[in-house]
Amino acid sequence: MTTSPNEPASRSTGLRALIDEPRFLVLLPGLFWAGNSIVARSIAGDVPPIGLAFWRWTAAALLILPLAWPHLRRDVPLMRQHWPIMLVLTALGIAIFNTLLYVAAQTTTALNLVMLQTTMPIVVVIASFFMFGQRVTRTQVAAIAISMTGALTLISHGDPAVLTQLQFKRGDLWMLAAVVSYAFYTTLLRLRPPVHGLSFAFASFAGGAALLLPFYIAETLLGRPMPVSMASVLAVAYVAFFASVLAYLAFNRLVELLGANTAGMAVHLVPVFGTILAVLLLGETLHAYHGVGVALIATGIWLATRRAPA
Repeated sequence: MTTSPNEPASRSTGLRALIDEPRFLVLLPGLFWAGNSIVARSIAGDVPPIGLAFWRWTAAALLILPLAWPHLRRDVPLMRQHWPIMLVLTALGIAIFNTLLYVAAQTTTALNLVMLQTTMPIVVVIASFFMFGQRVTRTQVAAIAISMTGALTLISHGDPAVLTQLQFKRGDLWMLAAVVSYAFYTTLLRLRPPVHGLSFAFASFAGGAALLLPFYIAETLLGRPMPVSMASVLAVAYVAFFASVLAYLAFNRLVELLGANTAGMAVHLVPVFGTILAVLLLGETLHAYHGVGVALIATGIWLATRRAPA
């Protein structure tokens, strides 16, 4: 779904038009990461966190390999030449972030997982400023503020007092660490080598699995082997294809098009799609605050992307 930064953007029809359209791309990470948080919480206690992360990235690498194969022969030497930043990006965005999220899901609620993720755009802005001196524009400040207000409206069910009553647990510290890790990944994506997006994704996924392998072996030897069950297979299938392959390709391309500060706002769509999934799959009822929250998030994202290249 993502292409090389040097690739021409002259084609504007069909799939290429979607690849170059940030208002479409911004929808995918939020949708699939909402499902990721729900899956992580629903299988907590049954599926070990490192095992889930390891098999997620192993399966994702295998899924994307056939598509990446035509580009790898050309791109592997360049990625090898830039191995330090490849290693840092793989560690932050692949191995660390998702493993910490799954560890957090063992001891905190899905609501807290979603709420803490909404802080990511702010952390991205801070990281971009301190690492690259990138100043946030007034439009970006307004967009992030409006969008985050909408996210908190959904999370609090329209009652700000709910946010003061949330009980934070040990898992929330793991989730905050995960947010910081992914914020730095987002910020540092500008330094990725100019290779095809499929090559970059495969190398990241395979590298993430390799980094997790010794920890997965240790987790297994310590008495938490990965179970072979319908629940574990379905969980790995979802997080590998939707939350990994599709979400990461879309998000990485979004960073190319909009920059880290604006692309980070995609996380505010997690509670939006979490609400939609709850209504469609769990039969929950829509309320007025749902409309207010979604409208605010939509306004913020529209404000941030309205001048983006199509």
